[in-house]
Amino acid sequence: MDQRAQVLLKTLIERYIADGQPVGSRTLSRASGLELSAATIRNVMSDLEDLGLITSPHTSAGRVPTPRGYRLFVDTMLTARPMSAADELEQSFKTQLATVEPQKVIVQAAQLLSNLSHFVGVVMSPRRSAAFRHIEFLRLSEQRILVILVDSGGDVQNRIILSDQPYAQSQLVEAANYLNANYSGLSFEQVGAQLRGEVEHLRGEIVTLMQAAVAVGSQAAAEQQDQVVISGQQQLLKVDDLSNDLASLRRLFDLFEQKSHLLKLLDVSARAEGVRIYIGGENDVVPFEELSIITSPYEVDGQVVGTLGVIGPTRMAYDRMIQIVDITAKLVGNALSQR
Repeated sequence: MDQRAQVLLKTLIERYIADGQPVGSRTLSRASGLELSAATIRNVMSDLEDLGLITSPHTSAGRVPTPRGYRLFVDTMLTARPMSAADELEQSFKTQLATVEPQKVIVQAAQLLSNLSHFVGVVMSPRRSAAFRHIEFLRLSEQRILVILVDSGGDVQNRIILSDQPYAQSQLVEAANYLNANYSGLSFEQVGAQLRGEVEHLRGEIVTLMQAAVAVGSQAAAEQQDQVVISGQQQLLKVDDLSNDLASLRRLFDLFEQKSHLLKLLDVSARAEGVRIYIGGENDVVPFEELSIITSPYEVDGQVVGTLGVIGPTRMAYDRMIQIVDITAKLVGNALSQR
């Protein structure tokens, strides 16, 4: 494309994002700043349509961007401007997260992304090692035992063991002290392997208790991995581009319910550097043509541990969304690195 065509395409997409209406040649003539006749603009628009960058809805003489047009726009024409409220956002976020547990940081971040974007906020929980820092047993009844697990990141998990034999609280304290003294800092898989080699040194009932604790600890660690926190799905009901198509809305909410495709997308994003934009319809990563997803990995202590992002319609203010996602990723990383 020549410079003239690029200016007209950029102007058309910006007008469509702002107004949500197909853009005609008269509007382009006024908004582009180019001194071109209506006939010349129509010819350029025809060329852009032949290139698959814009299309004409059946009900209008104007044009709207295609996924390919959006891709060219965000890759070569978009200039992300710093958010004017970035400092206030950072201070507000720090205040919200000052006293909460790591998992609540993730929930708060998803809500923040949704509130700022007015779309859907998604955050993949940090991928941590399955190592435990501390374990305690609490007798609930003769055969029900509460296992309290603190992982290496400070997250607390509670699990209940149903035992075949009664345990005194003194036995529970003995087992917990042994595990904390000898295995703190190891994963539960490592603990299980070492326990198998030390069975002869421990009393049988204590070994049984420890093996049960390893089993529930491994399960808790697995459940913490690859979790996605989603906030603001109802925001999509307010988006005209989506709310007018009930079939599309049902497909979108199925995506949020299943989460497996979101996990795949976020996992791919975690291996990328910086903010990435996925536009629906251009490949299999985003299966819905009506959606775009802006993501960024976040780091804890210098290591990428997860991804977060915003899900919204293809007609969105990409420059603003990039800033929201980028700033939130940095704030989440800082908040979790301090724990």
